[in-house]
Amino acid sequence: MATSQFPNHRPSPDTDAGFAELIQQLTDDSKRLAGNEVRLAKLEMAEHVRTGGRGAMELGIAFGAGVVALSALTICGIAAIAAAVGKLWIGAIVIGVVELVVGLVCVQQGVRTLGRVSYSLPETRASLRETESWVAAPRAD
Repeated sequence: MATSQFPNHRPSPDTDAGFAELIQQLTDDSKRLAGNEVRLAKLEMAEHVRTGGRGAMELGIAFGAGVVALSALTICGIAAIAAAVGKLWIGAIVIGVVELVVGLVCVQQGVRTLGRVSYSLPETRASLRETESWVAAPRAD
């Protein structure tokens, strides 16, 4: 099993190694750890971007269908009120006010929801905290 074939494979420690060799091993281990952290962050970022893209596409389709449905509902509502009252403009005003109130409620709920979401990649932050505590912990050699 060659170490060049497996870049994350750590060779067995040499108990007769000198100080310079130990420093070199520490440097190599640090480089490998940093590289692994970067690869992990890239994988997590790719997963989040893929999920976000899928969600944005679904949201776009839902928005288009909602616009069509709301337009048809608006026309039906205006026509129903106009038939009952006899004035088209009264139906348009009533339906317009109802839609504005519904829109305002949706915007307020959306703002509240966006305020609760964390956009700082929680898995990456947790991993960095674990690495930091591992580095700061005293070794019992």
